[in-house]
Amino acid sequence: MDDFFPSQPCFHTMNALAPLAVARRLSAALCKTNVCPVIVCVGSDHVAGDSLGPLTGSLLLQEHAACPLYGCMKNTVTAREIAPLKEFIAKTHPRAPVIAVDAAVGNREETGLIKVCSSPLYPGSGAKKQLGSIGDVSLLGIVAGREEGFPALERVRYSDVYAMACVLKEALLLVLEQRDRLYASLSARSDPCRTLIRQNDGRYAQIV
Repeated sequence: MDDFFPSQPCFHTMNALAPLAVARRLSAALCKTNVCPVIVCVGSDHVAGDSLGPLTGSLLLQEHAACPLYGCMKNTVTAREIAPLKEFIAKTHPRAPVIAVDAAVGNREETGLIKVCSSPLYPGSGAKKQLGSIGDVSLLGIVAGREEGFPALERVRYSDVYAMACVLKEALLLVLEQRDRLYASLSARSDPCRTLIRQNDGRYAQIV
Protein backbone atom coordinates (compact mmCIF):
# COMPACT_ATOMS: atom_id res chain seq x y z
CA MET A 1 0.00 0.00 0.00
CA ASP A 2 1.52 3.26 -1.14
CA ASP A 3 0.71 6.89 -0.41
CA PHE A 4 -0.52 8.97 -3.33
CA PHE A 5 0.22 12.62 -4.07
CA PRO A 6 -1.31 14.10 -7.27
CA SER A 7 1.86 15.20 -9.13
CA GLN A 8 1.73 12.70 -12.01
CA PRO A 9 -0.80 11.98 -14.79
CA CYS A 10 -3.97 10.31 -13.47
CA PHE A 11 -6.78 8.47 -15.23
CA HIS A 12 -10.09 7.38 -13.74
CA THR A 13 -11.01 3.71 -13.80
CA MET A 14 -14.43 4.45 -15.31
CA ASN A 15 -12.93 6.30 -18.29
CA ALA A 16 -13.27 4.02 -21.31
CA LEU A 17 -9.96 5.33 -22.67
CA ALA A 18 -8.08 4.72 -19.41
CA PRO A 19 -6.28 1.53 -20.58
CA LEU A 20 -4.98 3.27 -23.71
CA ALA A 21 -3.99 6.43 -21.81
CA VAL A 22 -2.16 4.46 -19.11
CA ALA A 23 -0.42 2.35 -21.77
CA ARG A 24 0.80 5.43 -23.63
CA ARG A 25 2.22 7.00 -20.49
CA LEU A 26 3.85 3.73 -19.51
CA SER A 27 5.37 3.24 -22.97
CA ALA A 28 6.80 6.76 -22.86
CA ALA A 29 8.40 6.01 -19.49
CA LEU A 30 9.99 2.84 -20.90
CA CYS A 31 11.12 4.30 -24.21
CA LYS A 32 14.83 4.23 -23.37
CA THR A 33 15.09 0.44 -23.45
CA ASN A 34 13.99 -2.41 -25.70
CA VAL A 35 14.39 -5.05 -22.99
CA CYS A 36 11.22 -6.86 -21.92
CA PRO A 37 10.04 -5.40 -18.60
CA VAL A 38 9.56 -7.26 -15.35
CA ILE A 39 6.20 -6.69 -13.66
CA VAL A 40 5.97 -6.79 -9.85
CA CYS A 41 2.46 -6.74 -8.37
CA VAL A 42 2.60 -5.85 -4.69
CA GLY A 43 -0.13 -6.42 -2.11
CA SER A 44 -2.07 -8.91 -0.04
CA ASP A 45 -5.12 -11.08 -0.61
CA HIS A 46 -6.22 -10.65 3.02
CA VAL A 47 -7.84 -7.22 2.57
CA ALA A 48 -9.83 -6.14 -0.47
CA GLY A 49 -8.30 -2.68 -0.53
CA ASP A 50 -4.76 -4.08 -0.67
CA SER A 51 -5.45 -6.75 -3.30
CA LEU A 52 -5.11 -4.58 -6.41
CA GLY A 53 -1.55 -5.73 -7.15
CA PRO A 54 -2.10 -9.48 -6.72
CA LEU A 55 -5.39 -9.33 -8.61
CA THR A 56 -3.73 -7.55 -11.53
CA GLY A 57 -1.01 -10.20 -11.52
CA SER A 58 -3.57 -13.01 -11.62
CA LEU A 59 -5.42 -11.39 -14.54
CA LEU A 60 -2.14 -11.06 -16.45
CA LEU A 61 -1.33 -14.70 -15.80
CA GLN A 62 -4.73 -15.69 -17.18
CA GLU A 63 -3.86 -13.80 -20.37
CA HIS A 64 -0.43 -15.49 -20.53
CA ALA A 65 1.37 -12.15 -20.45
CA ALA A 66 4.75 -12.58 -22.15
CA CYS A 67 7.01 -11.14 -19.46
CA PRO A 68 8.52 -12.08 -16.10
CA LEU A 69 5.77 -11.56 -13.52
CA TYR A 70 5.95 -11.61 -9.73
CA GLY A 71 2.90 -11.35 -7.48
CA CYS A 72 -0.60 -12.82 -7.89
CA MET A 73 -3.48 -13.93 -5.68
CA LYS A 74 -1.97 -17.38 -5.21
CA ASN A 75 1.60 -16.17 -4.61
CA THR A 76 1.51 -12.65 -3.24
CA VAL A 77 4.42 -10.25 -2.91
CA THR A 78 4.02 -8.16 0.24
CA ALA A 79 5.90 -5.02 1.19
CA ARG A 80 8.16 -6.95 3.55
CA GLU A 81 9.34 -9.17 0.69
CA ILE A 82 10.46 -6.29 -1.49
CA ALA A 83 14.14 -6.25 -0.45
CA PRO A 84 14.94 -9.91 -1.27
CA LEU A 85 12.82 -9.80 -4.44
CA LYS A 86 14.60 -6.67 -5.62
CA GLU A 87 17.95 -8.39 -5.16
CA PHE A 88 16.71 -11.50 -6.97
CA ILE A 89 15.41 -9.49 -9.94
CA ALA A 90 18.71 -7.58 -10.22
CA LYS A 91 20.54 -10.91 -10.58
CA THR A 92 17.98 -12.71 -12.73
CA HIS A 93 16.92 -9.84 -15.03
CA PRO A 94 19.90 -7.45 -14.81
CA ARG A 95 18.98 -5.19 -17.76
CA ALA A 96 15.20 -5.31 -17.51
CA PRO A 97 13.14 -2.31 -16.42
CA VAL A 98 10.76 -3.06 -13.56
CA ILE A 99 7.11 -2.00 -13.52
CA ALA A 100 5.67 -2.03 -9.99
CA VAL A 101 1.90 -2.18 -9.37
CA ASP A 102 0.25 -1.46 -6.03
CA ALA A 103 -2.82 0.00 -4.36
CA ALA A 104 -2.52 3.43 -2.78
CA VAL A 105 -4.39 5.83 -0.54
CA GLY A 106 -5.02 9.47 -1.41
CA ASN A 107 -7.61 12.16 -0.85
CA ARG A 108 -11.15 10.81 -0.72
CA GLU A 109 -12.16 12.51 -3.99
CA GLU A 110 -9.22 10.85 -5.78
CA THR A 111 -10.53 7.33 -5.17
CA GLY A 112 -10.71 5.44 -8.46
CA LEU A 113 -7.77 7.21 -10.09
CA ILE A 114 -4.81 5.38 -11.61
CA LYS A 115 -1.47 7.17 -11.46
CA VAL A 116 1.52 6.50 -13.73
CA CYS A 117 4.82 7.42 -12.06
CA SER A 118 8.28 7.55 -13.63
CA SER A 119 9.70 6.65 -10.25
CA PRO A 120 9.95 3.66 -7.87
CA LEU A 121 7.17 2.28 -5.73
CA TYR A 122 7.47 2.62 -1.94
CA PRO A 123 5.29 -0.16 -0.52
CA GLY A 124 4.01 0.44 2.98
CA SER A 125 4.37 4.23 2.80
CA GLY A 126 0.60 4.59 3.10
CA ALA A 127 0.90 2.97 6.54
CA LYS A 128 3.90 5.18 7.42
CA LYS A 129 6.33 2.26 7.00
CA GLN A 130 9.77 2.48 5.43
CA LEU A 131 10.29 -0.85 3.66
CA GLY A 132 12.40 0.20 0.71
CA SER A 133 11.47 0.73 -2.92
CA ILE A 134 11.11 -1.25 -6.12
CA GLY A 135 10.58 -0.47 -9.78
CA ASP A 136 11.71 2.00 -12.41
CA VAL A 137 8.10 2.86 -13.19
CA SER A 138 5.10 2.43 -10.91
CA LEU A 139 1.34 2.15 -11.37
CA LEU A 140 -0.76 3.18 -8.39
CA GLY A 141 -4.49 2.67 -8.00
CA ILE A 142 -6.18 4.91 -5.44
CA VAL A 143 -8.57 2.67 -3.52
CA ALA A 144 -9.37 4.76 -0.42
CA GLY A 145 -8.80 8.06 1.38
CA ARG A 146 -5.73 8.29 3.61
CA GLU A 147 -7.68 10.26 6.20
CA GLU A 148 -9.94 7.26 6.81
CA GLY A 149 -7.07 5.02 7.92
CA PHE A 150 -6.65 1.26 7.61
CA PRO A 151 -10.33 0.41 8.31
CA ALA A 152 -11.19 2.05 4.98
CA LEU A 153 -9.23 -0.66 3.17
CA GLU A 154 -11.46 -3.29 4.71
CA ARG A 155 -14.56 -1.46 3.46
CA VAL A 156 -13.36 -1.20 -0.15
CA ARG A 157 -15.65 -3.07 -2.53
CA TYR A 158 -13.95 -5.96 -4.29
CA SER A 159 -15.82 -5.11 -7.49
CA ASP A 160 -14.18 -1.66 -7.53
CA VAL A 161 -10.72 -3.19 -7.09
CA TYR A 162 -11.46 -5.73 -9.81
CA ALA A 163 -12.53 -2.99 -12.24
CA MET A 164 -9.29 -1.13 -11.59
CA ALA A 165 -7.25 -4.31 -11.98
CA CYS A 166 -8.89 -4.92 -15.36
CA VAL A 167 -7.82 -1.47 -16.55
CA LEU A 168 -4.25 -2.10 -15.42
CA LYS A 169 -4.24 -5.52 -17.07
CA GLU A 170 -5.41 -4.10 -20.41
CA ALA A 171 -2.87 -1.27 -20.24
CA LEU A 172 0.02 -3.61 -19.46
CA LEU A 173 -0.99 -6.02 -22.23
CA LEU A 174 -1.06 -3.12 -24.69
CA VAL A 175 2.47 -2.12 -23.64
CA LEU A 176 3.77 -5.68 -23.97
CA GLU A 177 2.16 -6.13 -27.40
CA GLN A 178 3.64 -2.85 -28.60
CA ARG A 179 7.11 -3.87 -27.44
CA ASP A 180 6.69 -7.27 -29.07
CA ARG A 181 5.99 -5.58 -32.40
CA LEU A 182 8.94 -3.24 -31.94
CA TYR A 183 11.27 -6.13 -31.13
CA ALA A 184 10.11 -8.12 -34.14
CA SER A 185 10.51 -5.09 -36.41
CA LEU A 186 14.04 -4.32 -35.18
CA SER A 187 15.08 -7.96 -35.49
CA ALA A 188 13.70 -8.29 -39.01
CA ARG A 189 15.40 -5.04 -40.02
CA SER A 190 18.78 -6.23 -38.74
CA ASP A 191 18.43 -9.60 -40.51
CA PRO A 192 15.85 -9.36 -43.32
CA CYS A 193 16.53 -12.94 -44.47
CA ARG A 194 15.01 -14.35 -41.31
CA THR A 195 11.50 -14.42 -39.90
CA LEU A 196 10.64 -14.29 -36.21
CA ILE A 197 7.95 -16.50 -34.75
CA ARG A 198 6.65 -16.20 -31.24
CA GLN A 199 6.72 -19.30 -29.09
CA ASN A 200 4.25 -20.27 -26.36
CA ASP A 201 6.57 -19.00 -23.62
CA GLY A 202 6.64 -15.52 -25.15
CA ARG A 203 10.21 -15.78 -26.50
CA TYR A 204 11.10 -15.54 -30.16
CA ALA A 205 12.66 -18.11 -32.48
CA GLN A 206 14.11 -17.42 -35.89
CA ILE A 207 13.32 -19.40 -39.01
CA VAL A 208 15.37 -19.00 -42.17
